Amino acid sequence: MSRTVEETAQTSAPVLAAYRYCEAITGHQARNFAYGIRLLPVAKRQAMSALYAFSRRVDDIGDGSLEPEAKRVRLEDTRALLGRIKDGEIEEDDTDPVAVALADAARRFPLPLVGLDELIDGVLMDVRGETYRTWDELKLYCRCVAGAIGRLSLGVFGTVPGAPDAARAPEYADTLGLALQLTNILRDVREDAANGRTYLPSEDLAKFGCSAGFDAPVPPPGADFAGLVHFEAARARALFAEGFRLLPMLDRRSGACVAAMAGIYHRLLTRIADDPEAVLRGRVSLPGREKAFVAVRGLSGLDARAAGRRIAGRR
Repeated sequence: MSRTVEETAQTSAPVLAAYRYCEAITGHQARNFAYGIRLLPVAKRQAMSALYAFSRRVDDIGDGSLEPEAKRVRLEDTRALLGRIKDGEIEEDDTDPVAVALADAARRFPLPLVGLDELIDGVLMDVRGETYRTWDELKLYCRCVAGAIGRLSLGVFGTVPGAPDAARAPEYADTLGLALQLTNILRDVREDAANGRTYLPSEDLAKFGCSAGFDAPVPPPGADFAGLVHFEAARARALFAEGFRLLPMLDRRSGACVAAMAGIYHRLLTRIADDPEAVLRGRVSLPGREKAFVAVRGLSGLDARAAGRRIAGRR
């Protein structure tokens, strides 16, 4: 249950300062994410910012310039900090504002903090340079780095009393995370390739003649790159359709937040599918005005209602 206005007013100055620090990180570094969480009431927005700031710290270690062993040590140190948060050992006068904010959020909301352990596990997979032969293998990675964040976010959002099928809400939140991550993978194919990373399943790459094409940002001659993108986009669309079943289970503002964040990525996926080669030319993105439009639709309930109609139509 989120805190009341009175409880928020009684939050101590150090904790409020810690939340402001996390909100500054979120606003500066998480453009797509920030569009959604702006729609939340204060307590939920603060908790989501704390989750983002901790997650960003983990991601930055994985994406940084340290040697793999140094990254592993830093990630395990971060896991140890997470353990202290779980054990209630972080006080409001701690010098780490992200830890202070996350510890407070965990006291206020039923956060499954084990999801952040999963995130660290996923980033360690990146550090080891793991590749994926099948979608099932890639799905495990996506569950760690994105599905877990969906389940953590649900701990902040909660579900409305009496929502049908609410027991499946964590599953739908997880699936929506997979949809967002697969969209990210398609968007970042060129950038990842330049950094020596390949996320798409090797059996999918081989199916479309791209198995040797991702040592560099250009597929080999004769490869059906557009076919590959369309194949993966269809998979992502199916994940979005399943994950959108979560929306009717959320209160209006939480649903608006999810509809905005997921809606931005869904539109991005459509843009990629319409012009697959665009991801080879640079990072595909949506203009700010289009993101704002998606956020407004989410707040008005249009996207949530549309998702509900699609769900009802499949029953």
